[in-house]
Amino acid sequence: MSLSSHLQELKKKHQNLSTAVEEMQRSPGVDDLHVAALKKQKLRIKEEITRLSGHPN
Repeated sequence: MSLSSHLQELKKKHQNLSTAVEEMQRSPGVDDLHVAALKKQKLRIKEEITRLSGHPN
């Protein structure tokens, strides 16, 4: 898998997690621990995207 396609996959996963978190937070009786886990996963993906893109932030 090329770096470009890997980055695209990571960005897609990041967007899917963003959507899932937003939907969960709008739902009544949301599991805060599950939302927190998704947010951590989202952050790890964002950090990987940044690292692979060569950006300092």
